[in-house]
Amino acid sequence: EVQLVESGGGLVQAGGSLRLSCAASGFTFDDYAIGWFRQGPGKERVGVSCIINSDGSTYYADSVKGRFTISSDNAKNTVYLQMNSLKPEDTAVYYCAAGGGGLTPPEYDYWGKGTLVTVSS
Repeated sequence: EVQLVESGGGLVQAGGSLRLSCAASGFTFDDYAIGWFRQGPGKERVGVSCIINSDGSTYYADSVKGRFTISSDNAKNTVYLQMNSLKPEDTAVYYCAAGGGGLTPPEYDYWGKGTLVTVSS
């Protein structure tokens, strides 16, 4: 059974940091890209970052470049999203997903249930 479990969300003040984790199981980790997406209140789900596990390539949405860093521990089948200099507009439910790569939801096959990040001003 494929499982993606996010953790690390919470409440943080603007300018603060959080690290999200995505623990994956039930599929061959190295064969997939892992993406992070977020969905704010009343908004559509959008891509934040992704990592191609086979070669380590990383991609970021313009809105988070220079502030967020994605990384992968292939031995632990876990992907991390380090989020620094957080802004109130980063408030959202953050989801990780496994799929072919890219920053659009249709490119991903498997999804976690999400973790809430709230950034207070």
